[in-house]
Amino acid sequence: MTSTAPETPSLESCPRTSAEGGQYAPLSEAGLARIEACRADARAWNAWRAEGAADAASPAPRAVPAPGAVTCNADYVDEYFAIMDGLDGDIPGRRAARSYMLGSTGIVHHLVVASSYVPRFFDRRTYDTMKYTVETTHRILCKVIQRYLDDPDYRTIFSYDERLAELILLPRGYDALLPFARFDVFLDENDLSLGFCEFNGDGSSGMNENREITNSLRDAPAMREFAQRHQVQECELFEAWVEEFGRIYSTFVNRVEHPRFAVCDYLHNGVVDEFHLFAKLFEKHGTPCTVCDVRDLRFDGEVLRDAEGQRVDAIWRRAVTNDVLEYWDESQDLIEAVRAQKVALIGSFAGHIVHDKQIFEALYHPKTRAFLTQEEIDFVERTVPQTRFLDESEVDLGEIRANKDAWIVKPTDAYGAADVFAGCACSQEEWDGVIDRFANGAAGAPFLVQRYITPFRTLILPPDLDIADHAGDEVPREGALYNNLEGLYCYNGRFQGVFSRMGPYATISKPMAGITCATLWVDCDLEA
Repeated sequence: MTSTAPETPSLESCPRTSAEGGQYAPLSEAGLARIEACRADARAWNAWRAEGAADAASPAPRAVPAPGAVTCNADYVDEYFAIMDGLDGDIPGRRAARSYMLGSTGIVHHLVVASSYVPRFFDRRTYDTMKYTVETTHRILCKVIQRYLDDPDYRTIFSYDERLAELILLPRGYDALLPFARFDVFLDENDLSLGFCEFNGDGSSGMNENREITNSLRDAPAMREFAQRHQVQECELFEAWVEEFGRIYSTFVNRVEHPRFAVCDYLHNGVVDEFHLFAKLFEKHGTPCTVCDVRDLRFDGEVLRDAEGQRVDAIWRRAVTNDVLEYWDESQDLIEAVRAQKVALIGSFAGHIVHDKQIFEALYHPKTRAFLTQEEIDFVERTVPQTRFLDESEVDLGEIRANKDAWIVKPTDAYGAADVFAGCACSQEEWDGVIDRFANGAAGAPFLVQRYITPFRTLILPPDLDIADHAGDEVPREGALYNNLEGLYCYNGRFQGVFSRMGPYATISKPMAGITCATLWVDCDLEA
């Protein structure tokens, strides 16, 4: 494979977890049964295609690649499966990829991330759609952030904790309003229409998952054959951010000549392996960098220091703001250093405006529409699902109860798909329980109800979690239809790559047997 930038040698040489230490989260019996159902869906889809699709007697399956699609993505997947079939399932390649992952840094909360041997293949039309989406979304969100900072009246359309409102207004001191983000979308690959799932700010992760899964496939026989037939390019998610971070710091009002950087989070919640990889790369680029817990920072009025007493001049904030509120008293040294502009906090706490799911409702507000262009208003109407507080003052709770398949309930400010419930995945009794539990602030925190977007489904191989325990003729070769969720990385307004997640359930997340796939651009001819 070729890549959009050379593979970073410093990352390749990073020590990886021992194979004995790496482990996957086990699948429940219900999870295994769900995967079998996804295989059955794939069989039905293939039968429909074999009948002639549009002329078939059986009804079209929902949200699957169809004749006349404007992208070639499904054709690439079919070709890759055909290559695997020609290699008798490519079992040795699949075993090697699994072995690589078990010894890799692709670890989230002490578990190796589950992945598929089949990457997500995207063509140039898909790339161009994603690029336009990122650039347009970033422009709109920067307008919203700036208006919030400048206009006290505009702030009234948001409902934030008073402490959070204070943090958002702290001085930034550098030029980038939204330095780092990931916009999660549901993309229909038949017509390239899309809808947003959520916006993620500075706590966005997944870059190392993508890197390690891509590495696991680099020498795979099926991938080598595919790459001989096509131009294949990878997502470069490390060098680009390190370089952009340094450029942003160069605009900081109190920058120093020889700075020291830090990647900061509440480390028990963080993707620490990824943090250390970035810190190592910052050092390769000539800037010392550490990884530290926000609670260990100390500020003496002039200099912010880490637990070892070393100065910190700029922070890549990986901590989400609701964690800052939870550890409020222990975070005051960081907050006071930001207030005094003695440290560059990249990105600023104003990024919370993007992260909080209230933003979806705010984008439709007349006060927001007043400063957007007509193109931007049209974009919002096409892509942002109807979102309201789950409160009887804002929505008809009876209608929400009666039409469960049309809705999904989410907290306004959380991460990791915690307390997210899709009505289509609930029985009526379960859905009524969700409404009772979260409506009208019953849970002690505000919740939202949002129009459910049916995810597009793609043929993949379910993860080979136990392939080492089976003889070659016992290893499943059959594909399954999984739901897709694409995270579009935005590095200060530039589209940089995709975090491709898939899952067998209506909610796509790691706790719901979700997986990550390598993202590859096929025949796109992207500039390096």
